[in-house]
Amino acid sequence: MADSYEPSSSLSFTSSSHTNGSQSCNVSTSPASSEPVPSLEVISLNKLSSNLARLLVDDGADYTDADIVVEGVSVGIHRCILAARSRFFHDLFRKDENSSSIKDGKPKYNMDELIPHGKIGYEAFLILLSYLYTGKLKPSPADVSTCVDSSCAHDACGPAIDFAVQLTYASSIFQIPELVSLFQRHLLNYVAKALVENVIQILVGAFHCQLNLLVTECIKRIARSDLNCVSLEKGLPYEVAERIKLVRLKSQGDDEHNLVPDSPREKRIKRICLALDSDDVELMKLLLSESDVTLDEANALHYAAAYCDPKTVTEVLNLSMVDVNLRNSRGYTVLHVAAMRKDPLVIISLLDKGASAFDLTLDGRTAANICRRLTRPKDYHAVTEKGQEANRDRLCIDMLEREMWRNPPTSDSSILSLTMADDLHMKLLYLENRVAFARLLFPSEARLAMDIANADTTSEFPGISIPKGSNKNLREVDLNETPIMQNKRFLSRMRALMKTVEMGRRYFPNCSEALDKFMEDDLPDLFYLEKGTSEEQRIKRKRFKELKMDVQKAFDKDKAAKLNQSGLSPSSSSTTLKDAANPNKVRK
Repeated sequence: MADSYEPSSSLSFTSSSHTNGSQSCNVSTSPASSEPVPSLEVISLNKLSSNLARLLVDDGADYTDADIVVEGVSVGIHRCILAARSRFFHDLFRKDENSSSIKDGKPKYNMDELIPHGKIGYEAFLILLSYLYTGKLKPSPADVSTCVDSSCAHDACGPAIDFAVQLTYASSIFQIPELVSLFQRHLLNYVAKALVENVIQILVGAFHCQLNLLVTECIKRIARSDLNCVSLEKGLPYEVAERIKLVRLKSQGDDEHNLVPDSPREKRIKRICLALDSDDVELMKLLLSESDVTLDEANALHYAAAYCDPKTVTEVLNLSMVDVNLRNSRGYTVLHVAAMRKDPLVIISLLDKGASAFDLTLDGRTAANICRRLTRPKDYHAVTEKGQEANRDRLCIDMLEREMWRNPPTSDSSILSLTMADDLHMKLLYLENRVAFARLLFPSEARLAMDIANADTTSEFPGISIPKGSNKNLREVDLNETPIMQNKRFLSRMRALMKTVEMGRRYFPNCSEALDKFMEDDLPDLFYLEKGTSEEQRIKRKRFKELKMDVQKAFDKDKAAKLNQSGLSPSSSSTTLKDAANPNKVRK
């Protein structure tokens, strides 16, 4: 959606003056040129639009006479403008004009109470408000209409569709027909490109907004898919789900008046799902004992991961009667389904029971990719203050990516997907840098850990970490090396570095904690201490010395702890920080 609304194609106020029943022309032609010259009316309308736009800018003067609370934020409005531009607001304000809330001061409306269905977020409401004031449609903000997957074109991902549906809801509820028509065209484009799971969201919005053309196209797309009836019944209004079933029956040549009832097996599966809906695992076990259907055959774990309480998912997993990596008819594992739901409790339960974060969907996505395609930058980068609930969107992505980093595929794995390789490569660069700095700050101890882990060197900062004469580098390409051999080298390297880090955490916990903090800084910028202005160099040198002191204190704590445990007298450590104290030696 972010690319859908360009200023050049924005809607604007239209006006006409009537003389003798005919519409006058809004432009005139200059006598000296054939170039059209804007009429005074067009110029006046453009100026009016600009002047009204200033009312939306907070310049210290508040002329608003009412507030609408959207997602907890109060948005000041001018009732006269909204009433003139929208029949919905005209009727709303007229109905409330004699209420006590208006007599006592500025009235306040809650968006959740104004809309009978759906959702209208803060950013969507601001775009609609701007249009009502200026007659021009602003581009959609990228932080709410795109996802955090850098490889996505954002032309049909979850956030793009969600924002388009919000704008459609707003236009329909607030009775702005020209915008309804515009957004319906955008959603029609999405129907052909989006995943069928996302088409359900479009269909629900179209149904509530009574957009019959869009409803019909969505039903056709879903009916052609292999989306099961359970998903239809859970995600759609009853009458819409039934329409899709009828379309499927007609396509198979069945008469809608001679419907085939569910088979006994399908009825048993539905009963199992109903038991899960009630969080009654004991009833589910009883139904299983009385039928020939297994949990895997019923895709019960898929169902629980998608719709049930996280505790129910855990209880089903603890029965040890399911394959945690089973695929359903659409090629999704249980972890894929949980990633679509974005519930961290469900995801962690599955990972704990051995769910593979590397399994791919039929179109080549991991569970982490699925989460990223459904997460907005606004949600991913949201800062959670102390005492508040954790950032669920980022938590889900981080858990899945950490699992991929922590447990890379075995060396005989097949060729990695491009997306998976990108995820692992970022982790590998992190590990290379981390071990390189460990060698810089306490070389002997880091060398020992690397020898145990069979990690010969680090290659991200060759000026420090690669011994002279060595030609090994992760980024070098051997034309004689097959893709499978490249993967083996890649994954072997990651395992060696991860083992090095684990050894450091085991034997030097304080140093490892200091390194964690060190790695959170802007390392590439800190590393090149002589780059930048004199002031920037001074600040970087000061920060580097502070970090070096933190690491030295941490190392002293680890050394003292080891000496106390062994009963040995203090002796000089093989570790030295003299080189690290000289910034000129770490700039390469």
